[in-house]
Amino acid sequence: MKALKIPALRPAGLAAPALQAAESWQCAHQLHAYVRAAWPLAEPGVPFCDNWHIGLICEYLQAVSDLEIHNLVINIPPRHMKSLLVSVFWPTWSWITHPELRWLTGSYATPLAVRDALKSRRILQSDWYRRRFGGAFKLSGDQNLKSRYENNRGGYRLAFSFNSAVTGEGADVLVVDDPLKAQDADNPHQRERVNEIYDSTLSTRANDPRAARRVIIMQRLHENDLSGHLLEKREAGYVHLCLPTEYAPRLFLPLRGLVDPRSQPGELLWPARFGPRENEAARVDLGLRGYSGQHDQRPSPPGGAIYLADWWRGCNRYPPGEPAQVVARWLSWDTALKDGEQHDSSALTVWELLADQRVRLRYAGWQRLQFPQLAAAIQDEAERWMGDGLLRGILIEDKASGISALQTLAQGAPPEIAALLVAFQPGQVGKQARARQASLWCERGCVLLPEPHESVPWLFDFEQLLYAFPAARLNDPADSLAQAVLYLENLLAEGWRARQGLR
Repeated sequence: MKALKIPALRPAGLAAPALQAAESWQCAHQLHAYVRAAWPLAEPGVPFCDNWHIGLICEYLQAVSDLEIHNLVINIPPRHMKSLLVSVFWPTWSWITHPELRWLTGSYATPLAVRDALKSRRILQSDWYRRRFGGAFKLSGDQNLKSRYENNRGGYRLAFSFNSAVTGEGADVLVVDDPLKAQDADNPHQRERVNEIYDSTLSTRANDPRAARRVIIMQRLHENDLSGHLLEKREAGYVHLCLPTEYAPRLFLPLRGLVDPRSQPGELLWPARFGPRENEAARVDLGLRGYSGQHDQRPSPPGGAIYLADWWRGCNRYPPGEPAQVVARWLSWDTALKDGEQHDSSALTVWELLADQRVRLRYAGWQRLQFPQLAAAIQDEAERWMGDGLLRGILIEDKASGISALQTLAQGAPPEIAALLVAFQPGQVGKQARARQASLWCERGCVLLPEPHESVPWLFDFEQLLYAFPAARLNDPADSLAQAVLYLENLLAEGWRARQGLR
């Protein structure tokens, strides 16, 4: 591993003019040295606390400046100098040698984007900066606003937000700093909106596609947040720098031999500022899932957030293909509102009630379907599972597209299928609250999953989505499970009481 060297800003034995010249040269060529020297201008009165991760991020940003990297995603916990490094220091450092560069810098809210642009402008207008680098350019007096300023070499800095209309201006460097607010992580419309703005608008703003530079920096909030969305596009070539608060072996592209120097699981990223006490406070404040995403950079805790893998690890499984005493069967449909690529899937889970009053998952499947296809699929699956006379109900949520499906099938399906339709009433409780209620029955051993086997090829993907809920790319299979369990709650409760000897 190559060690990060913290540059010395004051070489010994130099006279004052020579010393300033040496410092200026070092700051102009080493972003880390520049950050240390310019720190008081951005954070006056706040002591600078250096750390290896600051130097590491600076190395990656310099690689972007040098076009060694074109597209970079950085995942890092909050309050670890994320915005200062990428949105404040880096643009002002870059103008020392390339004042012609045009920058678009944005966040989820306009005040945040403008805040960082103003900090950068204060650095540019400071005596410290002008004495050392003022010969490279001058800010233009006729275009020097909070959200936009230019220099006389053709470069400009334009701040934008995802909550307002994105400008039509082009850029050489695009910086996206926290595009999604943490409170909106579970709002699919907000996530899709951010991803759509980036894909259809921001990603096309490069003045020269061959020299375009894009940096996205954020903590992980959801499997399909912007960083997850971009990293999934392997062909786009995004380099990933992932720095969790607590060390865990993680693969990212080592740049110039530089890697995370931590080796022991649980080692903290910046213990001088965020030690064990501060880290534990964050864990309590954010909860399991919030801490896992924002600090561990895992939007879904490995063992599950609501549905836990431990509940089915070596127990509560059944061997697929072996006979069982099945009492009854239900189909549970979670139908999508729209059928576009960016919208949800329609998911089906098939549940069988056993003689011991437990239920087992017999099948799970999901796909995007247009409405006529959805109605036909519900009818086809009903015919598939009703041949042995055990099918007792077809559960469909009485909401959105489910209402249309229920009406269409009630009028057009064969009478024996129409008679099985059940309009599930979710009430005013949200899907996460329903999942937590359903998870109680899973925890108590009332819900069986099949053992892994080639006859259940859907099982692996289903479990991954279940444990990732509610931060999964698709939540529909888990929603289908919760609907079925809650509908059968009285039967499950009766069976659980019987097994616990409470009768």
